[in-house]
Amino acid sequence: KLQSPHFQALFTPGLRSVAELFEKKSYELRIAGGAVRDLLSGVTPQDIDFATTATPAEMKEMFTSAGVRLINNKGEKHGTITARLHEQNFEITTLRIDVVTDGRHAEVEFTTDWEKDAERRDLTVNSMFLGLDGMLYDFFNGYEDLKNKKIRFVGKASERIQEDYLRILRYFRFYGRIAEKPGDHEPNTLQAIKENSKGLAGISGERIWVELKKILLGNHVNHLVQLMYELDIAQYIGLPLDGNLEEFARVTKNIQNLCPKPMTVLTSLFKVKDDVTNLDLRLKISKEEKNLGLFLVKHRQELTKAVGPEPLRPYQDFIMDSREANTNSKICELLKYQGEEHLLREMQQWTVPSFPVSGHDLRKMGVSSGKEIGTALQQLRDEWKKSGYHMDKEELLSCLKKL
Repeated sequence: KLQSPHFQALFTPGLRSVAELFEKKSYELRIAGGAVRDLLSGVTPQDIDFATTATPAEMKEMFTSAGVRLINNKGEKHGTITARLHEQNFEITTLRIDVVTDGRHAEVEFTTDWEKDAERRDLTVNSMFLGLDGMLYDFFNGYEDLKNKKIRFVGKASERIQEDYLRILRYFRFYGRIAEKPGDHEPNTLQAIKENSKGLAGISGERIWVELKKILLGNHVNHLVQLMYELDIAQYIGLPLDGNLEEFARVTKNIQNLCPKPMTVLTSLFKVKDDVTNLDLRLKISKEEKNLGLFLVKHRQELTKAVGPEPLRPYQDFIMDSREANTNSKICELLKYQGEEHLLREMQQWTVPSFPVSGHDLRKMGVSSGKEIGTALQQLRDEWKKSGYHMDKEELLSCLKKL
Protein backbone atom coordinates (compact mmCIF):
# COMPACT_ATOMS: atom_id res chain seq x y z
CA LYS A 1 0.00 0.00 0.00
CA LEU A 2 1.33 3.41 -0.98
CA GLN A 3 1.01 6.24 1.55
CA SER A 4 3.72 8.67 0.40
CA PRO A 5 3.43 12.48 0.74
CA HIS A 6 3.28 12.70 -3.10
CA PHE A 7 0.23 10.41 -3.03
CA GLN A 8 -1.45 12.25 -0.15
CA ALA A 9 -0.95 15.57 -1.96
CA LEU A 10 -3.27 14.40 -4.77
CA PHE A 11 -6.31 14.52 -2.50
CA THR A 12 -7.60 17.96 -3.39
CA PRO A 13 -11.22 18.94 -2.67
CA GLY A 14 -11.94 18.08 -6.33
CA LEU A 15 -10.61 14.52 -6.08
CA ARG A 16 -12.41 13.93 -2.79
CA SER A 17 -15.71 14.97 -4.41
CA VAL A 18 -15.09 12.71 -7.44
CA ALA A 19 -14.20 9.78 -5.17
CA GLU A 20 -17.41 10.29 -3.16
CA LEU A 21 -19.60 10.24 -6.27
CA PHE A 22 -18.06 6.97 -7.52
CA GLU A 23 -18.27 5.37 -4.08
CA LYS A 24 -21.94 6.29 -3.73
CA LYS A 25 -22.69 4.49 -7.02
CA SER A 26 -20.33 1.55 -6.19
CA TYR A 27 -18.23 2.14 -9.33
CA GLU A 28 -14.54 1.35 -8.92
CA LEU A 29 -12.13 4.22 -9.57
CA ARG A 30 -8.33 3.95 -9.68
CA ILE A 31 -5.37 6.04 -10.80
CA ALA A 32 -3.88 4.55 -13.99
CA GLY A 33 -0.73 4.39 -16.09
CA GLY A 34 2.02 7.01 -15.96
CA ALA A 35 0.84 8.69 -12.76
CA VAL A 36 1.20 5.38 -10.89
CA ARG A 37 4.72 4.93 -12.27
CA ASP A 38 5.65 8.46 -11.16
CA LEU A 39 4.20 8.04 -7.67
CA LEU A 40 6.08 4.77 -7.18
CA SER A 41 9.28 6.54 -8.30
CA GLY A 42 8.71 9.26 -5.67
CA VAL A 43 7.80 11.89 -8.28
CA THR A 44 4.71 14.12 -8.26
CA PRO A 45 2.83 13.32 -11.49
CA GLN A 46 2.11 16.18 -13.92
CA ASP A 47 -1.04 14.56 -15.32
CA ILE A 48 -3.29 12.07 -13.61
CA ASP A 49 -5.45 9.66 -15.58
CA PHE A 50 -8.17 7.68 -13.88
CA ALA A 51 -9.75 4.38 -14.91
CA THR A 52 -13.14 3.05 -13.87
CA THR A 53 -15.57 0.18 -14.28
CA ALA A 54 -18.37 2.69 -15.01
CA THR A 55 -19.31 3.14 -18.68
CA PRO A 56 -19.25 6.63 -20.27
CA ALA A 57 -23.08 6.68 -20.18
CA GLU A 58 -23.12 5.79 -16.47
CA MET A 59 -20.52 8.48 -15.72
CA LYS A 60 -22.45 11.12 -17.67
CA GLU A 61 -25.66 10.26 -15.86
CA MET A 62 -23.88 10.34 -12.46
CA PHE A 63 -22.08 13.66 -13.07
CA THR A 64 -25.06 15.37 -14.67
CA SER A 65 -27.43 14.50 -11.86
CA ALA A 66 -24.83 15.79 -9.36
CA GLY A 67 -24.65 19.07 -11.33
CA VAL A 68 -21.02 18.54 -12.35
CA ARG A 69 -19.83 20.27 -15.52
CA LEU A 70 -18.53 17.99 -18.30
CA ILE A 71 -16.04 19.35 -20.81
CA ASN A 72 -14.55 18.19 -24.12
CA ASN A 73 -16.71 15.29 -25.35
CA LYS A 74 -14.11 14.30 -27.98
CA GLY A 75 -12.80 11.38 -25.93
CA GLU A 76 -16.23 9.90 -25.32
CA LYS A 77 -16.21 7.32 -28.10
CA HIS A 78 -12.91 5.97 -26.69
CA GLY A 79 -14.50 5.85 -23.25
CA THR A 80 -13.10 9.04 -21.73
CA ILE A 81 -15.20 11.57 -19.80
CA THR A 82 -13.68 14.81 -18.51
CA ALA A 83 -15.37 16.33 -15.47
CA ARG A 84 -14.56 19.71 -13.93
CA LEU A 85 -14.83 20.08 -10.16
CA HIS A 86 -13.29 22.74 -7.91
CA GLU A 87 -11.38 24.36 -10.78
CA GLN A 88 -9.74 21.02 -11.67
CA ASN A 89 -10.26 18.69 -14.64
CA PHE A 90 -10.57 14.94 -14.10
CA GLU A 91 -10.06 12.66 -17.10
CA ILE A 92 -11.68 9.32 -16.39
CA THR A 93 -11.67 6.42 -18.85
CA THR A 94 -13.74 3.24 -18.84
CA LEU A 95 -11.73 0.00 -18.79
CA ARG A 96 -11.25 -1.21 -22.38
CA ILE A 97 -10.26 -4.12 -24.57
CA ASP A 98 -8.86 -3.57 -28.06
CA VAL A 99 -11.09 -5.40 -30.51
CA VAL A 100 -9.40 -4.39 -33.77
CA THR A 101 -6.04 -2.63 -34.18
CA ASP A 102 -4.34 -1.52 -37.40
CA GLY A 103 -0.98 -0.40 -36.03
CA ARG A 104 -2.22 3.16 -35.58
CA HIS A 105 -5.71 3.18 -34.04
CA ALA A 106 -7.77 0.72 -32.08
CA GLU A 107 -11.48 -0.06 -31.94
CA VAL A 108 -12.35 -0.66 -28.33
CA GLU A 109 -15.01 -2.36 -26.31
CA PHE A 110 -15.69 -1.64 -22.63
CA THR A 111 -14.99 -4.14 -19.85
CA THR A 112 -14.99 -4.34 -16.08
CA ASP A 113 -11.88 -6.57 -16.01
CA TRP A 114 -8.86 -4.61 -14.74
CA GLU A 115 -6.35 -7.19 -15.95
CA LYS A 116 -7.74 -7.10 -19.50
CA ASP A 117 -7.25 -3.32 -19.56
CA ALA A 118 -3.71 -3.62 -18.18
CA GLU A 119 -2.93 -6.18 -20.89
CA ARG A 120 -3.58 -3.68 -23.70
CA ARG A 121 -1.12 -1.10 -22.33
CA ASP A 122 2.36 -0.76 -23.82
CA LEU A 123 5.01 -1.27 -21.11
CA THR A 124 4.87 -3.06 -17.78
CA VAL A 125 5.84 0.13 -15.90
CA ASN A 126 2.82 1.88 -17.46
CA SER A 127 0.31 -0.92 -16.82
CA MET A 128 -0.32 -0.53 -13.09
CA PHE A 129 -3.32 0.86 -11.20
CA LEU A 130 -3.48 2.51 -7.81
CA GLY A 131 -6.60 2.48 -5.66
CA LEU A 132 -7.51 5.69 -3.86
CA ASP A 133 -6.77 3.79 -0.63
CA GLY A 134 -3.14 3.41 -1.82
CA MET A 135 -3.49 -0.26 -2.87
CA LEU A 136 -1.34 -1.17 -5.89
CA TYR A 137 -2.76 -3.45 -8.61
CA ASP A 138 0.05 -4.81 -10.73
CA PHE A 139 -0.70 -7.68 -13.13
CA PHE A 140 2.58 -7.75 -15.10
CA ASN A 141 5.33 -7.13 -12.53
CA GLY A 142 5.59 -3.47 -13.44
CA TYR A 143 6.69 -2.48 -9.94
CA GLU A 144 9.45 -5.07 -9.98
CA ASP A 145 10.64 -3.75 -13.38
CA LEU A 146 10.50 -0.17 -12.12
CA LYS A 147 12.63 -1.02 -9.07
CA ASN A 148 15.11 -2.88 -11.31
CA LYS A 149 14.98 -0.07 -13.91
CA LYS A 150 13.92 -2.51 -16.63
CA ILE A 151 11.81 -1.54 -19.62
CA ARG A 152 9.71 -4.39 -20.99
CA PHE A 153 6.59 -4.66 -23.11
CA VAL A 154 3.46 -6.13 -21.56
CA GLY A 155 3.23 -9.75 -22.79
CA LYS A 156 4.73 -10.36 -26.24
CA ALA A 157 6.71 -7.41 -27.60
CA SER A 158 5.76 -8.02 -31.25
CA GLU A 159 2.01 -8.14 -30.43
CA ARG A 160 2.17 -4.87 -28.46
CA ILE A 161 4.15 -3.17 -31.24
CA GLN A 162 1.80 -4.32 -34.00
CA GLU A 163 -1.14 -2.78 -32.10
CA ASP A 164 0.53 0.63 -32.43
CA TYR A 165 3.96 0.97 -34.09
CA LEU A 166 4.62 4.23 -32.22
CA ARG A 167 5.28 2.00 -29.20
CA ILE A 168 8.75 1.36 -30.64
CA LEU A 169 9.62 5.00 -29.93
CA ARG A 170 7.83 4.93 -26.58
CA TYR A 171 10.07 2.00 -25.63
CA PHE A 172 13.14 4.17 -26.39
CA ARG A 173 11.69 7.18 -24.58
CA PHE A 174 11.03 5.28 -21.36
CA TYR A 175 14.35 3.48 -21.64
CA GLY A 176 16.01 6.92 -21.65
CA ARG A 177 13.95 7.95 -18.67
CA ILE A 178 14.17 4.90 -16.43
CA ALA A 179 17.03 2.54 -17.39
CA GLU A 180 20.23 3.02 -15.43
CA LYS A 181 22.74 2.17 -18.14
CA PRO A 182 22.78 1.90 -21.94
CA GLY A 183 22.61 -1.51 -23.60
CA ASP A 184 20.47 -3.25 -20.97
CA HIS A 185 17.82 -4.53 -23.43
CA GLU A 186 16.29 -7.97 -23.77
CA PRO A 187 17.49 -9.45 -27.09
CA ASN A 188 13.98 -10.62 -28.07
CA THR A 189 12.66 -7.06 -27.55
CA LEU A 190 15.27 -5.64 -29.95
CA GLN A 191 14.49 -8.43 -32.42
CA ALA A 192 10.75 -7.59 -32.30
CA ILE A 193 11.55 -3.90 -32.85
CA LYS A 194 13.77 -4.65 -35.85
CA GLU A 195 11.18 -6.93 -37.46
CA ASN A 196 8.45 -4.29 -37.07
CA SER A 197 10.42 -1.07 -37.71
CA LYS A 198 8.81 -0.60 -41.12
CA GLY A 199 5.45 -0.09 -39.41
CA LEU A 200 6.66 3.36 -38.33
CA ALA A 201 6.37 4.47 -41.97
CA GLY A 202 2.58 4.54 -41.50
CA ILE A 203 2.63 6.68 -38.33
CA SER A 204 2.01 10.42 -38.67
CA GLY A 205 5.03 12.70 -38.47
CA GLU A 206 3.48 14.77 -35.69
CA ARG A 207 3.15 11.74 -33.39
CA ILE A 208 6.71 10.62 -34.15
CA TRP A 209 8.15 14.09 -33.47
CA VAL A 210 6.46 14.27 -30.03
CA GLU A 211 8.23 11.04 -28.98
CA LEU A 212 11.52 11.81 -30.71
CA LYS A 213 11.87 15.16 -28.94
CA LYS A 214 11.52 13.44 -25.57
CA ILE A 215 14.11 10.80 -26.54
CA LEU A 216 16.56 13.54 -27.58
CA LEU A 217 16.31 15.19 -24.17
CA GLY A 218 16.46 11.96 -22.13
CA ASN A 219 19.39 9.86 -20.91
CA HIS A 220 21.42 7.47 -23.09
CA VAL A 221 20.47 9.47 -26.19
CA ASN A 222 23.66 8.60 -28.07
CA HIS A 223 23.14 4.89 -27.43
CA LEU A 224 19.45 5.04 -28.38
CA VAL A 225 19.99 6.89 -31.68
CA GLN A 226 22.81 4.51 -32.65
CA LEU A 227 20.32 1.71 -31.94
CA MET A 228 17.73 3.34 -34.21
CA TYR A 229 20.22 3.04 -37.05
CA GLU A 230 21.17 -0.55 -36.16
CA LEU A 231 17.51 -1.62 -35.98
CA ASP A 232 16.54 0.05 -39.30
CA ILE A 233 14.30 2.66 -37.71
CA ALA A 234 16.02 5.88 -38.79
CA GLN A 235 14.86 5.80 -42.42
CA TYR A 236 11.17 5.58 -41.44
CA ILE A 237 11.21 8.57 -39.08
CA GLY A 238 12.84 11.20 -41.29
CA LEU A 239 16.48 10.78 -40.18
CA PRO A 240 19.18 10.78 -42.88
CA LEU A 241 20.34 7.33 -44.02
CA ASP A 242 23.97 8.31 -43.55
CA GLY A 243 23.56 10.29 -40.32
CA ASN A 244 26.80 11.64 -38.85
CA LEU A 245 26.90 9.38 -35.80
CA GLU A 246 30.42 10.46 -34.79
CA GLU A 247 29.40 14.12 -34.62
CA PHE A 248 26.22 13.09 -32.79
CA ALA A 249 28.27 11.23 -30.15
CA ARG A 250 30.59 14.23 -29.71
CA VAL A 251 27.80 16.80 -29.45
CA THR A 252 25.56 14.77 -27.10
CA LYS A 253 28.53 14.50 -24.74
CA ASN A 254 29.24 18.28 -24.93
CA ILE A 255 25.67 19.30 -24.45
CA GLN A 256 24.66 17.07 -21.56
CA ASN A 257 24.01 19.67 -18.86
CA LEU A 258 23.24 22.67 -21.05
CA CYS A 259 19.45 22.22 -21.54
CA PRO A 260 19.55 22.20 -25.36
CA LYS A 261 16.48 22.29 -27.57
CA PRO A 262 15.71 18.89 -29.18
CA MET A 263 16.55 20.32 -32.62
CA THR A 264 20.02 21.39 -31.41
CA VAL A 265 20.81 17.82 -30.43
CA LEU A 266 19.32 16.33 -33.59
CA THR A 267 21.12 18.69 -35.99
CA SER A 268 24.44 17.07 -35.10
CA LEU A 269 23.29 14.05 -37.16
CA PHE A 270 22.83 16.21 -40.24
CA LYS A 271 25.55 16.81 -42.81
CA VAL A 272 23.75 19.19 -45.19
CA LYS A 273 20.77 21.56 -45.32
CA ASP A 274 18.69 18.97 -47.23
CA ASP A 275 18.74 16.74 -44.15
CA VAL A 276 16.78 19.43 -42.27
CA THR A 277 14.35 19.86 -45.18
CA ASN A 278 13.74 16.10 -45.40
CA LEU A 279 13.12 15.89 -41.66
CA ASP A 280 10.56 18.67 -42.00
CA LEU A 281 8.80 16.90 -44.89
CA ARG A 282 8.43 13.75 -42.78
CA LEU A 283 7.77 15.17 -39.31
CA LYS A 284 6.14 18.58 -39.98
CA ILE A 285 8.42 20.32 -37.48
CA SER A 286 7.66 23.94 -36.57
CA LYS A 287 9.05 26.84 -38.59
CA GLU A 288 11.17 27.86 -35.60
CA GLU A 289 12.65 24.35 -35.31
CA LYS A 290 13.40 24.19 -39.03
CA ASN A 291 15.10 27.60 -38.98
CA LEU A 292 17.21 26.59 -35.98
CA GLY A 293 18.32 23.40 -37.77
CA LEU A 294 19.27 25.33 -40.92
CA PHE A 295 21.08 27.98 -38.85
CA LEU A 296 23.19 25.39 -37.01
CA VAL A 297 24.09 23.45 -40.16
CA LYS A 298 25.19 26.72 -41.80
CA HIS A 299 27.15 28.33 -38.96
CA ARG A 300 28.41 25.54 -36.67
CA GLN A 301 31.84 25.42 -38.31
CA GLU A 302 32.79 28.95 -39.25
CA LEU A 303 31.15 30.93 -36.43
CA THR A 304 33.44 30.10 -33.51
CA LYS A 305 35.02 31.92 -30.59
CA ALA A 306 37.79 34.43 -31.15
CA VAL A 307 41.32 33.86 -29.92
CA GLY A 308 42.32 36.55 -27.45
CA PRO A 309 40.68 38.57 -24.70
CA GLU A 310 37.20 38.77 -26.29
CA PRO A 311 36.22 35.23 -27.28
CA LEU A 312 32.52 36.18 -27.46
CA ARG A 313 32.98 38.99 -29.99
CA PRO A 314 32.25 37.00 -33.21
CA TYR A 315 28.91 35.90 -31.74
CA GLN A 316 28.05 39.38 -30.51
CA ASP A 317 28.96 40.90 -33.89
CA PHE A 318 26.78 38.35 -35.62
CA ILE A 319 23.80 39.32 -33.43
CA MET A 320 24.41 43.04 -33.95
CA ASP A 321 24.65 42.61 -37.75
CA SER A 322 21.62 40.38 -37.96
CA ARG A 323 18.32 41.83 -39.06
CA GLU A 324 16.33 38.85 -37.75
CA ALA A 325 14.43 38.41 -34.53
CA ASN A 326 15.54 35.70 -32.05
CA THR A 327 19.13 35.51 -33.41
CA ASN A 328 20.19 35.73 -29.79
CA SER A 329 18.49 32.46 -28.85
CA LYS A 330 19.91 30.73 -31.96
CA ILE A 331 23.43 31.84 -30.97
CA CYS A 332 22.85 30.38 -27.48
CA GLU A 333 21.88 27.06 -29.07
CA LEU A 334 25.01 27.22 -31.26
CA LEU A 335 27.16 27.71 -28.14
CA LYS A 336 25.50 24.68 -26.55
CA TYR A 337 26.14 22.66 -29.71
CA GLN A 338 29.80 23.69 -29.56
CA GLY A 339 29.98 22.78 -25.87
CA GLU A 340 31.03 26.33 -24.90
CA GLU A 341 29.51 26.28 -21.43
CA HIS A 342 31.46 29.25 -20.09
CA LEU A 343 30.72 31.46 -23.12
CA LEU A 344 27.05 30.41 -23.02
CA ARG A 345 26.74 31.75 -19.47
CA GLU A 346 28.34 35.04 -20.55
CA MET A 347 26.08 35.29 -23.58
CA GLN A 348 22.99 34.68 -21.46
CA GLN A 349 23.99 37.61 -19.23
CA TRP A 350 24.83 39.93 -22.15
CA THR A 351 22.21 42.54 -23.04
CA VAL A 352 22.10 43.56 -26.68
CA PRO A 353 23.17 47.24 -26.60
CA SER A 354 21.17 49.93 -28.41
CA PHE A 355 22.97 52.05 -30.97
CA PRO A 356 23.04 55.44 -29.20
CA VAL A 357 22.88 57.75 -32.25
CA SER A 358 19.76 58.50 -34.33
CA GLY A 359 19.08 60.40 -37.56
CA HIS A 360 17.58 63.12 -35.38
CA ASP A 361 20.97 63.67 -33.68
CA LEU A 362 22.65 64.07 -37.08
CA ARG A 363 20.06 66.58 -38.29
CA LYS A 364 20.75 68.66 -35.18
CA MET A 365 24.38 68.70 -36.29
CA GLY A 366 23.41 70.04 -39.68
CA VAL A 367 23.45 66.83 -41.79
CA SER A 368 20.28 67.23 -43.82
CA SER A 369 20.11 64.89 -46.83
CA GLY A 370 18.67 61.42 -46.23
CA LYS A 371 21.47 59.77 -48.16
CA GLU A 372 24.17 61.53 -46.11
CA ILE A 373 22.42 60.58 -42.89
CA GLY A 374 22.31 56.93 -43.96
CA THR A 375 26.03 56.91 -44.84
CA ALA A 376 27.02 58.70 -41.62
CA LEU A 377 24.97 56.35 -39.44
CA GLN A 378 26.64 53.33 -41.08
CA GLN A 379 30.11 54.81 -40.51
CA LEU A 380 29.27 55.49 -36.87
CA ARG A 381 27.92 51.98 -36.45
CA ASP A 382 31.24 50.62 -37.73
CA GLU A 383 33.17 52.77 -35.23
CA TRP A 384 30.81 51.68 -32.45
CA LYS A 385 31.35 48.03 -33.40
CA LYS A 386 35.17 48.48 -33.37
CA SER A 387 34.89 49.85 -29.84
CA GLY A 388 33.12 46.67 -28.72
CA TYR A 389 29.83 48.65 -28.52
CA HIS A 390 31.25 50.77 -25.67
CA MET A 391 31.31 54.25 -27.28
CA ASP A 392 28.49 56.53 -26.12
CA LYS A 393 26.59 59.16 -28.07
CA GLU A 394 29.05 62.03 -27.26
CA GLU A 395 32.10 60.00 -28.34
CA LEU A 396 30.43 58.89 -31.57
CA LEU A 397 29.25 62.37 -32.51
CA SER A 398 32.70 63.84 -31.88
CA CYS A 399 34.00 61.01 -34.04
CA LEU A 400 31.68 62.21 -36.83
CA LYS A 401 33.44 65.57 -36.93
CA LYS A 402 36.72 63.80 -37.72
CA LEU A 403 35.16 61.51 -40.40
